[in-house]
Amino acid sequence: MKGRLICQLYEIYNLAKLFNYYFIQNITLNTNAMNKVLILGSGMVAGPIIQYLLNKGIYVTIASNTVERAEKLLANNPKGKVVFWDANEADKLDEFIIEHDLTVSLLPYAFHVMVAEKCIEHKKNMVTTSYVKPEMYALDQKAKDANIIILNECGLDPGIDHMSAKRIIDTVHGFGGKIKEFYSICGALPAPESSKDNPFRYKFSWSPKGVVLAGNNSASYLKHKNKVEVKTENLFKDTFRLKVSGVEELDVYPNRDSLPYIDLYDIPETDTIFRGTFRFKGWCESLDALKTLKLTIQDTHDFTGMTYAQMMAQMIGAKDSKNIKKQVADYLNIAIDADAIKSMEFLGLFDENLMNRKKESTYEIVSDLMIEKMMMDDKKERDMSVMQHIFLAEYPDGRKEVIKSRLLDYGIPGKDTSIARTVALPAACAVNMILQHEIQIKGVHIPVLPEIYNPIMDELENMGIEMIEEYGLPLSENID
Repeated sequence: MKGRLICQLYEIYNLAKLFNYYFIQNITLNTNAMNKVLILGSGMVAGPIIQYLLNKGIYVTIASNTVERAEKLLANNPKGKVVFWDANEADKLDEFIIEHDLTVSLLPYAFHVMVAEKCIEHKKNMVTTSYVKPEMYALDQKAKDANIIILNECGLDPGIDHMSAKRIIDTVHGFGGKIKEFYSICGALPAPESSKDNPFRYKFSWSPKGVVLAGNNSASYLKHKNKVEVKTENLFKDTFRLKVSGVEELDVYPNRDSLPYIDLYDIPETDTIFRGTFRFKGWCESLDALKTLKLTIQDTHDFTGMTYAQMMAQMIGAKDSKNIKKQVADYLNIAIDADAIKSMEFLGLFDENLMNRKKESTYEIVSDLMIEKMMMDDKKERDMSVMQHIFLAEYPDGRKEVIKSRLLDYGIPGKDTSIARTVALPAACAVNMILQHEIQIKGVHIPVLPEIYNPIMDELENMGIEMIEEYGLPLSENID
């Protein structure tokens, strides 16, 4: 009798444990289901973040002015909805933000501060993948007072570049070492097999106009304690070649202002800091020629009734467009079979076809031709994200080593581009971790703190987005 009673009590205990387990699991599932995320925009990188959050049981609302595209991304998932919203309708945004736990802004950067101010007002967390502007940093204390985080630059570049660099920098510092040189280079490119059918060796898997405009930037960096200023007209002349494991030798040109990263990465000891962009051979030469011809600037001209060849004649001050290809080559002092001339011919800039333009900028004309002829067919072709960090580290015992960290990621035709995955998934990881209170820091941040970058990098590795790190390399592996 006593034994049977003990047995019954043991069964009741097990049932209680089982009930408790399912009760807790149900609460957890319900809590996850209650998490609601507002995504502003449904552009070229939105797909992976939407699918990631839906797979986590998080309710997603996509606010977009391209409803049809947003609905395709949602794919009739019952855990989400699409609402029409235009970024210029700021007054309608409040009700959306109030209804959600966190807002992701995939809008152009000019709108981020407006969104951030509303998130602060309603005490809701926010994530972006864009560069932080001073106006955003100015909201830091207000975000802290609202007990929220506004996490920016949580994409590829900026994003994975920060996190992977800081992981190595903090490791070196942890051993008492110093970072004496640091190179960080990234590129969103077509995969090699998809790059060979045009002389630029480039195809767009994201905003084409943004890529062309970025070519008008100036740049600066630190090289062996000397500050180097690169004017916009010299951007594509200040180049070097670098071999990346798994890829052919690539061209590198400087990316904007590298100097602020000395403070952002906490490496005041460095003698060299350089942030650059990768391209296949052909791009830098071609863009340099287009810039020399003033074909990438936003100044307007009256091109009424003109052909492309006549526009080119006007840009070089030629009397007519006869034999314009040779005239342009002579003007640029380059061979008629140079990559730059082949690239302009590929775009149709020497054709006697009417442009059907009136008052317009050459930037709009050229970028529209690129959109027409150089968009990637992501149903058939692969893109590629490539990132390479190179460090020279020095330790208290006098020992020096080169450290390399490399990302090489390819898109999946018909599913996701690499640029979409590598930009969106870091942000997606951050969103989930903020909702799960795994990231608890408040204020305006970029992902350079261990409590932010460690969990995100670990989750990215689980999804196959991994930086391959090599320590203890000889000094010959450094960039000259």
